[in-house]
Amino acid sequence: MKLIFERSMPGRGQDIFPECDVEIKLPQAALREKEAALPEISENEMGRHYTELAKASRGVNDGFYPLGSCTMKHNPRINEKMAALPGFTNIHPLQPEWSVYGACKAMEMLEHDLGEITGMDRITLQPAAGAQGEFTGLLLIKSYHESRGENQRKEIIIPDSAHGTNPASAAMAGFKVVVIKSNEKGMIDLDDLKAHLSEKTAGLMLTNPNTVGIFDDNIMEITRMVHEAGGLCYYDGANLNAVIGLVRPGDIGFDCIHLNLHKTFSTPHGGGGPGAGPVGCKDFLAEFMPGTYSKDDGFVRAEKSLGDMTGFHGNFLVCMKALTYLLTIGAEGVPELAKNAVLNANYMMEKLKDYYPMAYDHTCMHEFVMSLEKFHKESHVSALDVAKALLDYGIHPPTMYFPLIVDEALMVEPTETEAKEVLDEAIEAFIAIHKQMMESPESVMACPVTTPVRRLDEVSAARHPILKYTAE
Repeated sequence: MKLIFERSMPGRGQDIFPECDVEIKLPQAALREKEAALPEISENEMGRHYTELAKASRGVNDGFYPLGSCTMKHNPRINEKMAALPGFTNIHPLQPEWSVYGACKAMEMLEHDLGEITGMDRITLQPAAGAQGEFTGLLLIKSYHESRGENQRKEIIIPDSAHGTNPASAAMAGFKVVVIKSNEKGMIDLDDLKAHLSEKTAGLMLTNPNTVGIFDDNIMEITRMVHEAGGLCYYDGANLNAVIGLVRPGDIGFDCIHLNLHKTFSTPHGGGGPGAGPVGCKDFLAEFMPGTYSKDDGFVRAEKSLGDMTGFHGNFLVCMKALTYLLTIGAEGVPELAKNAVLNANYMMEKLKDYYPMAYDHTCMHEFVMSLEKFHKESHVSALDVAKALLDYGIHPPTMYFPLIVDEALMVEPTETEAKEVLDEAIEAFIAIHKQMMESPESVMACPVTTPVRRLDEVSAARHPILKYTAE
């Protein structure tokens, strides 16, 4: 399709306003040297352009979206309606608290609910994304050790299966990243953990269930070992969807946590809207919390607060969508969603394990990882090829080549909001692609064939990206 600049024709436009008859004087330094290179296009053509773009995009409303580790689940429309209430949209964060009591009360309710879910004593809604929540949690750990005069604690331990944001956040916070190995079951190698614990250990960052979809059997031993070494335990809440309402991170030894409202709590994800990454902590870390927190029908700042991670109370309307979700499903619905997420993942895994080798052949949690290493060696069909083939079945590809500890990995997360019929259709598609691999591997390597755009040259796109349009 054409870019909107390529649709542009000189002299075309959409306004019917008369010429401005008011003299506007601006200093010469504020004036452009030449006119802005904006597209000139009619309203009719602009409408068609954006409709064409919309048809070419894909989201959770278009079909099965098993994107592992991201919990790409249905976003209930009632969330959007509640967030659009005038009492939420027509207010300003600088208004006195008495004039926005309802909004303050709503934030207080969400803080309380998130604290109950996570087992944490204090919640801040300020961080605007999961990665910023990670960074915030690490700054809490850093502030804690510095307040005790333990400035030598500069190491953050991270498993080799971790999300890529973990080491990045640790490095940004000024820590040295220490990577420890996973064992043959996909869990933390306790001997390797023990070998890396020392007086330099500031803490451990851990996702549980981890990125191969496994709940670590030794989690209580892991957090005990870190605490005995003087470190703190940070919980990456990216995979909380699998255990929400069933396991509270604060009850299994974690000291702080971030939550992805745009994952577990059904607010739009990625291009669908802004994120939110609230952070929770135990009482002994609360004095360092950023932003403000609710207290006595108002908001106060912690005594030794880090300051602000973003403006005011964070992405307020995203938080209201998450609160709506929790109020809608209720206390009974919270553990039910986790159980259904685990059930759906295990159902798919059991149906596919005779066709695709599983990286870890035992009960998974919310997601499972397949390894196409065998197929790649024997027929040259890669995980990327299978992902591309799924596009021809109207299925968004799962996560590819992650976690890094699994060769030719495909990570599938069906989420709790998919019906059995949808899962069965997806299973049939995977099986059909397997048959195609066995009979005609070269045809799989040519996929997709039914999409608006065929196989792209992704290497060239990555190495020589065209990031802007240059007018002739």
